[in-house]
Amino acid sequence: MDHLVFDNRFVRELPADPSDAPHIRQVLGACYSHVRPTPVRAPELVAWSREVAAMLDLDEADVSSSRFAEVFAGNALLSGMAPYAACYGGHQFGNWAGQLGDGRAINLGEVLNGRGERLELQLKGAGPTPYARRADGRAVLRSSIREFLCSEAMHHLGVPTTRALSLVATGEEVVRDMFYDGHPQAEPGAVVCRVAPSFIRFGNFEIFAARGDLDVLERLAEFTIARDFPWIEGSPAERRSAWFAEVCERTARMVAHWMRVGFVHGVMNTDNMSILGLTIDYGPYGWIDNFDPGWTPNTTDEEMRRYRFGHQPRIAHWNLLQLANALYPLFRSEAPLQAGLDRYVATYDAESRRMQADKLGLAAFTDADLEMTDALHRLMTKAEIDMTIFFRALARLDLDAPSLAPFEDAFYSPEGREAYGGELQAWLEGYAVRVRQENRPAAERRARMDAANPRYVLRNWLAQQAIDAAEQGDYGLVAETLEVMRRPYEEQPGREHYAGRRPDWARNRPGCSMLSCSS
Repeated sequence: MDHLVFDNRFVRELPADPSDAPHIRQVLGACYSHVRPTPVRAPELVAWSREVAAMLDLDEADVSSSRFAEVFAGNALLSGMAPYAACYGGHQFGNWAGQLGDGRAINLGEVLNGRGERLELQLKGAGPTPYARRADGRAVLRSSIREFLCSEAMHHLGVPTTRALSLVATGEEVVRDMFYDGHPQAEPGAVVCRVAPSFIRFGNFEIFAARGDLDVLERLAEFTIARDFPWIEGSPAERRSAWFAEVCERTARMVAHWMRVGFVHGVMNTDNMSILGLTIDYGPYGWIDNFDPGWTPNTTDEEMRRYRFGHQPRIAHWNLLQLANALYPLFRSEAPLQAGLDRYVATYDAESRRMQADKLGLAAFTDADLEMTDALHRLMTKAEIDMTIFFRALARLDLDAPSLAPFEDAFYSPEGREAYGGELQAWLEGYAVRVRQENRPAAERRARMDAANPRYVLRNWLAQQAIDAAEQGDYGLVAETLEVMRRPYEEQPGREHYAGRRPDWARNRPGCSMLSCSS
């Protein structure tokens, strides 16, 4: 690992907190605070991603060394690392929350790999920082497994995301009240190493705008454009306008992918929105099982359902509006910011239509097709039909004699099948007529559909099974689940149970259908 080259521009070019004191405080006029990870008692490597290791020019010998676990648990630093925690704010559940910051995430540094790519390394659960807000800065094994697996699963699904290099158990216990109901329990702790070109969030800009610290706001914006969007050129005004438009475009594509695969982020606060349009901060997320636009996995959001599945495109637009408000002092004109927001709407509409066409096996997607898709979604909701199973099976439909046969495994109840089977049959017949109109080769259509409709997604109950085993000291299911999620669009003989619908025991079990921000 000593060959890793660190070029830490964030700490070199942006203003630092003048205090190195570890106590919790308001940090003013600074983008970050110097902080070191807190060592743990007995670091043990649980899992790692070979793809992310390769991105960092690390091989199996590096990962299998005892030193690897020491470094990526926070017990040791490599030469060139410059650990820090970032200062940012954010809107949480629609309300301004003030300073938030990296309360338990510690950035180790920026690696330049052999291909000239810049990748930040960040430990989550590595101990307290000045932004810890009375917390211990640690993370539990259950949430760390979920973050590790989902980061990699999303990448292999083709969804823009931060990545995960490693998952290390700490050998220590962490006390958490999972549902904030007065029943705290001691749980095993863990640390995840997250990897991304940048961990800058919308909230990094919001905090300085809220405080009227426009000098730092401008420095951060110019830094972000120069480091993370170096291809953008022109005058300062032109560069900022093009930058904001690209942030809006990237966010639109990310959310369109979420909707394509049935992913629900669960906590789309502005401090959880990446400036690069990457899915970031895997907390109370979930995958749609039975199709339901109103579903959210986050118990904290159970009443308002602000971050429900079907509302995610609107929330992303609202979050971009808050970013635009924060950046307004640098533009002094609404026009370029409104143009960026309009770009979001246009990009999301185009990407959503393109992805829906792929899911349905259509070469073009008309307004009539949009109505047909909306009708299908309403029917799937009423009949409790599994989203992933249904769309994967749709490519196997006999267009000359459409029937419900390919979809029997997608119904969650015999009652739903009986009550709505007739409506679904009618929809399938109309769909078959529409597909036949294009007269495309069947093999081409099916290949396109299979590339858009995964066979395997990281359903919460699958992650929970891996967690249950890991908490008993068996990490085999974590590795096996990761292996399955590496090839989500392929048939994997012998692993069909990973593609099954949610079992009855998981319908209301904590960790499967009910999650919280506690981790």
